[in-house]
Amino acid sequence: MKPSHQRPARLELKGITKRYPAVVANNQVSLKVMPGEIHAILGENGAGKSTLMKIIYGAVKPDAGEIWVDGVPLPVRNPQEARAAGISMVFQHFSLFNTLSVAENVWLGLSRQLSLADVTARIAQKAADYGLDIDPMRPVHSLSVGEMQRVEIIRALLSEPKILILDEPTSVLTPQAVEKLFAVLRRLAAEGCSILYISHKLHEIRALCTACTVLRAGVVTGQIDPSSASNADLSQLMIGAEPPALPPRQGQAGGPVLSVKGLSLKSEQAFGTDLRGISFTVRAGEVLGIAGVSGNGQQELMFALSGEDPRATTGMVVLSGQDLSGLGPVDRRRLGLHFVPEERLGRGAVPNESLANNLLLTRHEAVQTLPWVGGWIRVPSLRQQAADIIQRFKVKAGGPNALARSLSGGNLQKFLVGREISARPKLLIISQPTWGVDVGAAALIRSEILALRDAGCAVLVVSEELDELFEISDQMHVIAQGRLSPARVTSEASVAQIGEWMSGLWHAVGPAKESHVQA
Repeated sequence: MKPSHQRPARLELKGITKRYPAVVANNQVSLKVMPGEIHAILGENGAGKSTLMKIIYGAVKPDAGEIWVDGVPLPVRNPQEARAAGISMVFQHFSLFNTLSVAENVWLGLSRQLSLADVTARIAQKAADYGLDIDPMRPVHSLSVGEMQRVEIIRALLSEPKILILDEPTSVLTPQAVEKLFAVLRRLAAEGCSILYISHKLHEIRALCTACTVLRAGVVTGQIDPSSASNADLSQLMIGAEPPALPPRQGQAGGPVLSVKGLSLKSEQAFGTDLRGISFTVRAGEVLGIAGVSGNGQQELMFALSGEDPRATTGMVVLSGQDLSGLGPVDRRRLGLHFVPEERLGRGAVPNESLANNLLLTRHEAVQTLPWVGGWIRVPSLRQQAADIIQRFKVKAGGPNALARSLSGGNLQKFLVGREISARPKLLIISQPTWGVDVGAAALIRSEILALRDAGCAVLVVSEELDELFEISDQMHVIAQGRLSPARVTSEASVAQIGEWMSGLWHAVGPAKESHVQA
């Protein structure tokens, strides 16, 4: 075997450039990834990371530059050629067919020499090895967003890649499952697989990766050994500054705003999770967090609270003393309940509509910013509202007329959160507030949530990011298998304990010290 310094790079990019009409996504990007290296690609939202990964995977054609694999130039013209060359990718935004099963979706990307039964067995084995619980026979349309990500991870790993690209792979995992996945990735690297790892979790990059390339505005701003760097060093390279500290807690929680009592609903999805006796209270001036692994009833709970599922019977869901049974989303918004779903495109925003027009999805009921006059849309007012949100929440977009689909995931999330916060809700329910969002944008969103809380709003946050919940929640529950744990005052909880509770083990670890929230 050749010494490491004489071996060719497993992957080498030379001067990769990609231009779009409004932006240069990648500008003369060059980097090397050696065999067995876990190489982080770090950058703020819109820095060009996803575009660069799609170029490597053949989903986007570069305007200039070359891709070399194992010392040989490789013109990757499409994903099929990339997979044939041993390159697999797990996208942040999924590419699954809703009408097919998990096994059928995975089968599409594998050799036709394998039968569907073979693929089903392999999925079950990989899911067990990686701690990524999934039923191969479930139709994709019945999966939550987190479960869809598990399918993408398993599909990539089944191709036995020599270059594996992972985009935010741990956002749906418990801390214990993250450690298990890291062990598997380290084993793959030890066997010679090169891994490109995109994450906004700086502690993950420092713990896992052996090299790091930082992008800012499409340009490489630095290459660093993350194990010898601090979070502050990485933030400085990525956004040019350290993320701002969250504001201190101000004031105390007030009276109940949202009361949920004995909420039990059978899931309308064939493979969904039934809600069983869910009870909790969210008070004015309080952030209540709900942790849990995706697929444990979060989606069903969000539908029941937002009004998309209005089946809750009298007394199960009450907002400021008013029963919400039978009311849909529009009526609930009129009462002050605003909602940010985890699925940004399709549910949170209409992809092919402008940001200004997307305000009309949830904001036309706000009298103080009413864009309707005599049945007509007051377009200048609508655009100004969108411009104000873009400025306040530092959204990188081509103005109010930019299409929702043209924004990066993080920038679209900032706009959606801004849309609902600026409506001055009595209750804000937000699911996965910073999923796939860079550290600067995450700090902005979290600080705005806390400012809304301090202004007296009740806030319910459902998140699989434990660090996030520990930062912003005053109290915390865990949802597992459709049941809710007792409440924990966040300052008295630990990551290890909440991680165990995410497996439904709160009865095994002793009673929790409860405060005013009853479960």
